[in-house]
Amino acid sequence: MKRILPAFAVLATAAAYLAWPGAASTEDPMGSNHVTTQHVMLTEADLKWSSGPPSLPSGAQFAILEGDPAKEGPFTMRIKVPAGWKVPPHTHPAIEHVTVLSGSFSMGSGEVFDAKLLTDMPAGSFAVMPAGYKHFAMSKEGGTVQVHGMGPWDIKYVNPEDDPRNRK
Repeated sequence: MKRILPAFAVLATAAAYLAWPGAASTEDPMGSNHVTTQHVMLTEADLKWSSGPPSLPSGAQFAILEGDPAKEGPFTMRIKVPAGWKVPPHTHPAIEHVTVLSGSFSMGSGEVFDAKLLTDMPAGSFAVMPAGYKHFAMSKEGGTVQVHGMGPWDIKYVNPEDDPRNRK
Protein backbone atom coordinates (compact mmCIF):
# COMPACT_ATOMS: atom_id res chain seq x y z
CA MET A 1 0.00 0.00 0.00
CA LYS A 2 1.42 3.37 -0.98
CA ARG A 3 1.65 5.84 1.88
CA ILE A 4 0.65 9.39 0.99
CA LEU A 5 2.32 12.00 3.17
CA PRO A 6 0.87 15.50 3.60
CA ALA A 7 2.40 18.49 1.86
CA PHE A 8 2.45 22.08 3.07
CA ALA A 9 2.46 25.42 1.71
CA VAL A 10 1.20 28.70 3.28
CA LEU A 11 4.13 30.32 1.89
CA ALA A 12 7.35 29.97 -0.46
CA THR A 13 8.84 28.59 -3.63
CA ALA A 14 11.69 26.14 -3.64
CA ALA A 15 13.79 28.61 -5.58
CA ALA A 16 13.00 31.35 -3.09
CA TYR A 17 13.91 29.06 -0.25
CA LEU A 18 17.28 28.38 -1.84
CA ALA A 19 17.81 32.15 -2.07
CA TRP A 20 16.78 32.49 1.58
CA PRO A 21 19.73 33.90 3.53
CA GLY A 22 21.16 31.19 5.72
CA ALA A 23 19.13 28.41 4.11
CA ALA A 24 22.23 26.47 3.12
CA SER A 25 23.56 26.69 6.66
CA THR A 26 20.29 25.74 8.32
CA GLU A 27 21.01 22.40 9.87
CA ASP A 28 18.37 19.75 9.61
CA PRO A 29 17.95 18.32 13.13
CA MET A 30 17.34 15.01 11.41
CA GLY A 31 20.66 15.15 9.55
CA SER A 32 20.58 14.40 5.84
CA ASN A 33 17.92 11.73 6.29
CA HIS A 34 14.61 13.38 5.43
CA VAL A 35 12.48 10.40 6.39
CA THR A 36 12.12 10.14 10.14
CA THR A 37 14.01 7.05 11.22
CA GLN A 38 15.00 8.17 14.68
CA HIS A 39 13.50 9.78 17.72
CA VAL A 40 14.00 13.55 17.64
CA MET A 41 13.29 15.98 20.45
CA LEU A 42 13.76 19.73 20.13
CA THR A 43 13.20 22.47 22.66
CA GLU A 44 12.51 26.10 21.80
CA ALA A 45 16.18 26.83 22.58
CA ASP A 46 17.27 24.32 19.90
CA LEU A 47 15.49 26.19 17.10
CA LYS A 48 17.51 28.34 14.68
CA TRP A 49 15.38 31.26 13.47
CA SER A 50 16.07 33.12 10.21
CA SER A 51 14.34 35.74 8.08
CA GLY A 52 11.69 34.56 5.68
CA PRO A 53 12.25 33.91 1.97
CA PRO A 54 11.66 36.61 -0.68
CA SER A 55 8.46 34.85 -1.77
CA LEU A 56 6.73 35.98 1.44
CA PRO A 57 5.95 39.39 2.88
CA SER A 58 8.80 40.65 5.05
CA GLY A 59 8.76 40.41 8.82
CA ALA A 60 8.31 36.68 9.38
CA GLN A 61 10.94 34.41 10.91
CA PHE A 62 11.26 30.71 10.19
CA ALA A 63 12.80 27.72 11.96
CA ILE A 64 13.13 24.39 10.16
CA LEU A 65 12.42 21.50 12.53
CA GLU A 66 12.70 18.64 10.06
CA GLY A 67 13.66 18.17 6.43
CA ASP A 68 14.26 20.82 3.78
CA PRO A 69 11.28 22.62 2.19
CA ALA A 70 13.31 23.13 -1.00
CA LYS A 71 13.84 19.40 -1.49
CA GLU A 72 11.57 16.44 -2.07
CA GLY A 73 10.46 14.83 1.16
CA PRO A 74 8.74 15.63 4.44
CA PHE A 75 9.42 18.84 6.33
CA THR A 76 8.15 20.70 9.37
CA MET A 77 8.76 24.36 10.15
CA ARG A 78 7.62 27.09 12.48
CA ILE A 79 6.81 30.61 11.41
CA LYS A 80 6.76 33.61 13.77
CA VAL A 81 4.85 36.57 12.38
CA PRO A 82 4.51 40.14 13.67
CA ALA A 83 1.25 41.99 14.28
CA GLY A 84 -0.39 43.03 11.02
CA TRP A 85 1.53 40.50 8.88
CA LYS A 86 -0.50 39.16 6.00
CA VAL A 87 -0.17 36.95 2.96
CA PRO A 88 -2.30 37.87 -0.07
CA PRO A 89 -4.42 35.21 -1.83
CA HIS A 90 -2.31 32.35 -3.10
CA THR A 91 -2.25 28.63 -3.82
CA HIS A 92 0.15 25.75 -3.25
CA PRO A 93 0.73 22.68 -5.43
CA ALA A 94 0.14 20.33 -2.50
CA ILE A 95 -2.00 20.09 0.61
CA GLU A 96 -1.17 22.53 3.43
CA HIS A 97 -1.36 21.82 7.18
CA VAL A 98 -1.22 24.70 9.66
CA THR A 99 -1.33 24.49 13.46
CA VAL A 100 -1.55 27.72 15.47
CA LEU A 101 0.83 27.48 18.43
CA SER A 102 0.50 30.95 19.94
CA GLY A 103 -0.86 34.43 19.38
CA SER A 104 -3.33 35.31 16.66
CA PHE A 105 -3.65 33.88 13.17
CA SER A 106 -6.56 34.22 10.80
CA MET A 107 -7.26 32.61 7.44
CA GLY A 108 -9.75 33.22 4.66
CA SER A 109 -10.70 31.77 1.29
CA GLY A 110 -10.97 33.42 -2.08
CA GLU A 111 -9.17 35.27 -4.84
CA VAL A 112 -9.23 38.71 -3.13
CA PHE A 113 -8.01 39.52 0.39
CA ASP A 114 -11.11 40.45 2.40
CA ALA A 115 -10.68 40.94 6.16
CA LYS A 116 -14.41 40.25 6.63
CA LEU A 117 -13.82 36.69 5.38
CA LEU A 118 -11.05 35.91 7.87
CA THR A 119 -11.67 33.18 10.43
CA ASP A 120 -9.80 33.78 13.68
CA MET A 121 -7.85 30.74 14.77
CA PRO A 122 -6.69 30.89 18.40
CA ALA A 123 -3.78 28.83 19.74
CA GLY A 124 -4.52 25.14 19.32
CA SER A 125 -6.40 25.60 16.03
CA PHE A 126 -5.65 23.48 12.98
CA ALA A 127 -6.38 24.06 9.27
CA VAL A 128 -5.95 21.99 6.12
CA MET A 129 -6.21 23.40 2.60
CA PRO A 130 -6.17 21.08 -0.44
CA ALA A 131 -3.73 21.59 -3.31
CA GLY A 132 -4.70 24.55 -5.48
CA TYR A 133 -7.04 26.05 -2.85
CA LYS A 134 -7.10 29.88 -2.99
CA HIS A 135 -6.59 31.32 0.48
CA PHE A 136 -5.00 34.19 2.41
CA ALA A 137 -3.77 34.73 5.96
CA MET A 138 -3.14 37.44 8.52
CA SER A 139 -1.97 37.80 12.09
CA LYS A 140 -3.66 40.72 13.81
CA GLU A 141 -1.54 40.57 16.98
CA GLY A 142 1.44 38.42 15.94
CA GLY A 143 1.84 34.72 16.57
CA THR A 144 3.55 31.43 15.78
CA VAL A 145 2.27 28.68 13.50
CA GLN A 146 3.69 25.28 12.65
CA VAL A 147 3.39 23.96 9.11
CA HIS A 148 4.28 20.58 7.73
CA GLY A 149 4.15 18.75 4.47
CA MET A 150 6.11 17.40 1.54
CA GLY A 151 8.62 19.43 -0.42
CA PRO A 152 9.46 21.03 -2.60
CA TRP A 153 7.39 23.84 -1.17
CA ASP A 154 5.92 26.42 -3.55
CA ILE A 155 3.60 29.43 -3.48
CA LYS A 156 1.76 31.04 -6.39
CA TYR A 157 -0.03 34.33 -5.79
CA VAL A 158 -3.46 34.73 -7.40
CA ASN A 159 -2.47 38.27 -8.42
CA PRO A 160 1.18 38.34 -9.60
CA GLU A 161 1.41 41.95 -8.39
CA ASP A 162 1.03 40.64 -4.81
CA ASP A 163 4.16 38.49 -5.15
CA PRO A 164 6.97 40.21 -3.19
CA ARG A 165 9.47 38.79 -5.71
CA ASN A 166 7.90 40.97 -8.44
CA ARG A 167 8.37 44.25 -6.55
CA LYS A 168 11.28 46.52 -7.36
